[in-house]
Amino acid sequence: MPLRGRVHKYGADVNTDAIIPARYLNTSDAQELAQHCMEDEDPGFVSRVRPGDIIVADTNFGCGSSREHAPIAIKTAGVSCVIAKSFARIFYRNAINLALPVLECEEAVDGSESGDEVEVDLESGAIRNLTRGTAFQAKPFPDFMLELLQAGGLVEYTKRRLAQKA
Repeated sequence: MPLRGRVHKYGADVNTDAIIPARYLNTSDAQELAQHCMEDEDPGFVSRVRPGDIIVADTNFGCGSSREHAPIAIKTAGVSCVIAKSFARIFYRNAINLALPVLECEEAVDGSESGDEVEVDLESGAIRNLTRGTAFQAKPFPDFMLELLQAGGLVEYTKRRLAQKA
């Protein structure tokens, strides 16, 4: 089933401190973190984001401190996936581990603006900008990463695998 949502577009080098400011790292409550998602980058984000929406960003999204709080805040705020030209590697890994799909596709970033409606097929990597009538191709996820995302992240995936062996 494809993901579908409105674009919230950002520039390059959006760091984890902008995604979830350090002053909120004293909590691990996902709902609390979501209320402060993107607060320093885009103060109105939380009031505009709707379930299924998609963050689109330039290069090096999620750079800075290695904190799982950033993808947790994004996912819990309702964002269904993040599309960027590139990601900081630790953010990319944390996002996948927490079942937040992240796709690299320069053309989709360049061909999308805030407010556009976008549809993403994680299995094929197909990205369609429904507002502009354009299509783009990201590299599809390998099967094991799709399984991990569909399971709800690394912990749930591991639990299922262990249960199958028992």
